[in-house]
Amino acid sequence: MDGCARDETPATPARVMASTSSGGADDGVFAEGADVWARASWDGNRRRATVIEHRVASDGDGGVEYYVHYAELNKRLDEWIDGDGVEAFKGGESAAIGDEGGGAIGVVPTPGAVLGSETKTLTRNSKRRFNEIHNVDAPVEDLPPIDQMFEREHEEKTKVKNVHSIELGRHEMDTWYYSPYPDDFGKCSKLYVCRFCLKYMRKQKTCVQHRETCTLKNPPGRRIYRHEQGPGEPILGFWEIDGKHFKTYCQNLCLMAKLFLDHKTLYFDVEPFMFYILTESYDGDKSHDIVGYFSKEKSSYDDYNLACILTLPAYQRKGYGSFLISMSYELSRREGIYGTPERPLSDLGQVSYRSYWSRVVLDTLHKHRGNLSIKDLSAMLMFREDDIVSALQSLNLIKYWKGQHIISSSPKIVEEHLKSFQKNSITARSRLEFNPDLLTWTPPVQNPSLAVAKK
Repeated sequence: MDGCARDETPATPARVMASTSSGGADDGVFAEGADVWARASWDGNRRRATVIEHRVASDGDGGVEYYVHYAELNKRLDEWIDGDGVEAFKGGESAAIGDEGGGAIGVVPTPGAVLGSETKTLTRNSKRRFNEIHNVDAPVEDLPPIDQMFEREHEEKTKVKNVHSIELGRHEMDTWYYSPYPDDFGKCSKLYVCRFCLKYMRKQKTCVQHRETCTLKNPPGRRIYRHEQGPGEPILGFWEIDGKHFKTYCQNLCLMAKLFLDHKTLYFDVEPFMFYILTESYDGDKSHDIVGYFSKEKSSYDDYNLACILTLPAYQRKGYGSFLISMSYELSRREGIYGTPERPLSDLGQVSYRSYWSRVVLDTLHKHRGNLSIKDLSAMLMFREDDIVSALQSLNLIKYWKGQHIISSSPKIVEEHLKSFQKNSITARSRLEFNPDLLTWTPPVQNPSLAVAKK
């Protein structure tokens, strides 16, 4: 098998049933948009879902497979499932079979939900803040008209995953989203990616042959950070790569990253960006495997210190997200910039950033016994004030009084929050800590035209 996908031409049965008021069909095939019960592959539970697309099954029995989106869950969990695992949704059914709690994983509160005994009606601004704090994507109808158009075009183009898994070195990873790989590569259910140069291939034997000739053992560019962690632990490294000088590598990186980032739009125009690749080495610097990366505009009018960030799934939940964010802030500090990431952030990006901001702000408040204002914190940490406010709101440590945000906490409350972080934080458990003293990097000369424009 070369990993290429089977024929995905939609089924054309004698009769295709449109979705009814109950969202299903009595016989025939469920149409696109139909509400159904679908049995999820990862836990076998029956969950409410929407049919996105259907096709003839590959077993030759004339059956149908459905590509479904599970209600209240992220698009990354969308999948093809056999028609036997899909049933009509009937009104009044609420609990998913097999779910003892009766609810789906990943469900978040809904704005306007009952709070205590009262239902709170939220204004547009309050709803936006609620969505930001609880990592809820803003509804398309809340976006400006031009953004609504682009969002709907994006959703239509990327609604079905084209590549379902990749093999990268010793890891095989299921993908989450559509990526615009060219020609026949985008029609393969599995791609083989070189662990060093990120070249993508359709066949395993091609990848094996490529390994014998690939000259890279680490990302191209310059290593600017080297971190020895001790016996049994990998050497960590950051590599600075100019998209202009290593165009093919950066394009390969962006195509692979899109498999795990829904709203990433940068694929081929990589020249205006610098890329910072985080690697592990278990063989004493002989070879270096990519863990994750972030990209950064060479000249950002809005002083964004990060355009895109990703920790590959095989390395997630180990503290590497915080490690990448720490690096981005150290670069902007050395540039004398109050950095912030470019928006919109992915749902996981929002979680990572809010956790990072909260932990750093709590550490600082603890060291200074809470006697700091938001402006003081911003000057000390070189965080944007809005980001500090967002972190404090998520911790319920801020009040709005006389037109200003005021920190509302005590040393005891701060200490309790820190203990909770130390108990539950992945970063704290991993003991992975970025060391700015190991960074050998100086800011590039600023673009004069950009400096004039900002004035």
